[in-house]
Amino acid sequence: MHQDAHFTLGDVVVSELVKTEHVFASLPQMERGVSKVIGGDPKGNNFLYTNGKCVIIRNIDNPAIADIYTEHAHQVTVAKYAPSGFYIASGDASGKIRIWDTTQKEHLLKYEYTPLSGKIKDIAWTEDSKRIAVVGEGREKYGAVFLWDSGSSVGEVSGHAKIINSVDIKQKRPYRLVTGSDDTTGSFFEGPPFKFKFTLSDHSQFVNCVRFSPDGSRFVTASADGQILVYDGANGERVSSLGGEKAHKGGVYAVSWSPDSSQLISASGDKTVKLWDVGAGTAVTTFNLGSDVADLQLGCLWQKDHLLSISLSGYINYLDKNNPDRPIRTIKGHSKSIQCLTSHKKDGRSYIYSGSHDGHINILSLIKYPRLQLMFSLTIAAHYWDAETGENDCFSGKGHSNQVSKMVIDEANDELVTCSMDDTVRYTNLSKKEYSASDMLKMDFQPKSVSPVVGGLALAVCIGQIVLLKDKKKVFTLDKHGYEAEVGTIHPGGTTAAVGGTDGKVYLYSIQGNTLKAEDKTVEATGPITDMAYSNDGAYLAVLDEKKVSTVFSVADNYAVNHYLFFCQYSISSAHSSFVIVIVILFSHQVKNVFYGHHAKPVSLAWSPDNEHFATGGMDMMVFVWTVGDSDKRIKIPGAYFWLQIFQDNFEQRDSTDWLDHGLEQKKSDIWMSYEQNFVMLAESTLEGHCQVLHLNKQSVAAVTHMLSNLFTIHSRN
Repeated sequence: MHQDAHFTLGDVVVSELVKTEHVFASLPQMERGVSKVIGGDPKGNNFLYTNGKCVIIRNIDNPAIADIYTEHAHQVTVAKYAPSGFYIASGDASGKIRIWDTTQKEHLLKYEYTPLSGKIKDIAWTEDSKRIAVVGEGREKYGAVFLWDSGSSVGEVSGHAKIINSVDIKQKRPYRLVTGSDDTTGSFFEGPPFKFKFTLSDHSQFVNCVRFSPDGSRFVTASADGQILVYDGANGERVSSLGGEKAHKGGVYAVSWSPDSSQLISASGDKTVKLWDVGAGTAVTTFNLGSDVADLQLGCLWQKDHLLSISLSGYINYLDKNNPDRPIRTIKGHSKSIQCLTSHKKDGRSYIYSGSHDGHINILSLIKYPRLQLMFSLTIAAHYWDAETGENDCFSGKGHSNQVSKMVIDEANDELVTCSMDDTVRYTNLSKKEYSASDMLKMDFQPKSVSPVVGGLALAVCIGQIVLLKDKKKVFTLDKHGYEAEVGTIHPGGTTAAVGGTDGKVYLYSIQGNTLKAEDKTVEATGPITDMAYSNDGAYLAVLDEKKVSTVFSVADNYAVNHYLFFCQYSISSAHSSFVIVIVILFSHQVKNVFYGHHAKPVSLAWSPDNEHFATGGMDMMVFVWTVGDSDKRIKIPGAYFWLQIFQDNFEQRDSTDWLDHGLEQKKSDIWMSYEQNFVMLAESTLEGHCQVLHLNKQSVAAVTHMLSNLFTIHSRN
């Protein structure tokens, strides 16, 4: 009697174990000379802005509470709430508009349209939430107005010869629509259907922003010429100008009305925000936001009692009417992609450190810990974060001037060690949180990775050079090593350095005093190495490679060979015969275990403090938590982001009957044997089978392989 075996895996359903504890949102993505639209929740609870392909929604009273919409395929440029508050319309660089639900966590898509052939720059809704106007770049037209639920046109946005930057609709009937363009003019429309009435030709430079007052009685236009002009909301006639000849010394990029329509705020390139009494045409308060180029003010929002502005740096300022030179609070963070991440616990408090594409290093302190805590970064993210308040900051002083590539905590010296594309390695004291020029080491070549250990040692892997550092000085360099080094790490004992190359090998060096001596032994991975790390106790070396494989080598056994076999049985029957096919999978590398799961290149790895688990993050937006010694036990976290760090030792594992992600390939009438992935796969589209993990010796492997070769054509696949 034949009895099928069953293959049981521990692919844990993520929703059962992993829940989002906090979202530390990015700052807005800013561009010099371009206004930034901030949308406001009609109920006054939230505000929203865009960064990359994301729409970020933040609670205005507690901005640490954030939600992120990530369904756009192209860079999102603007997002606006519907007056009902139930939907958000967001536009991207391809000219696409997505209208999606705000009441549910999933943010289900309601409608999607492509009204323009280029970047959407602004969006406006009618007060009944039934019509939408969009403007921006295009070939045949620069604007459109349509029904939200069908996309049918309800007018024509015309009258401009260049890109339209801004649009708004009067929120009371009879509806009026106004636009502002790079052609230095505005246009006034009546409707619906909306028809062009006349041109507003009072500005001498780009019109950056147009906005109706909440009561609809007036609208203003703000321009790069420094003027803010006031018009009648019903007939479009000019009424006055704010501040006389010029409202600001620099260009005006944004305006926002008070809820009672009596005042407004304006954001300017002169690094100020002004609060205006519109009736009197005078500035009540001038908020000075700094003197640096990064302090240019490119966006603003008046929501309930909150006055917000956005600087070119991306910082969000909560303005204080009683103290115009000092904001109530400033939300900081990264506005560009985070490249590396690490964590540190001190005095019972945990901190997250993140380094970005623009060279900023930020700090987040964590108070509460979930059972399983991983840190991922999206293309957005962190500074001096507090997990309860969202407060964050960056190190003071002049730091890296280019992308931070790697950061590691040197626990013994209470320092953060970082390397950057500015060709430097920096040691920054975690207590002082201040950059020091004396603790900066200039490298001969651009460093890719840095790894410190106890005793003042550190290994820096640079382009074309491997450098041993001691006490913040270069003590040994290896220039001609015969391969392209990608990443390096030092064993916690400080005796061995491991360097991973693009040739798929790990080269081992013994550390003898102030020198590196190449050992005869190399360790084979399955492809070009992307990241690697020793476990905290030094028992294992985990290696990631571009072939989407994670490999854990046993250090104590001199990276000894451990054989693992997958044994699969398939029953095949026909009118003439029936027989069983056995498939054997042999782990023949010098490994403790091999781990599969990622669908795209894995790029980051971190060990848990208990040394029994490690996590990997990949470009497939997946994070996996693996169990050493049992590759079947894993937690899969889909929709996460590239870089991660584990800083909590309480892990949970459960079994399930899910299949391995790579599964069984189907290719009719053939069996494919893949030594590259240590896998033999059955190929017959009509077969169904069950598998079980077994341990077999080499003789059994040879016998089964011989049997299979007599039954089917066997291919060795690379």
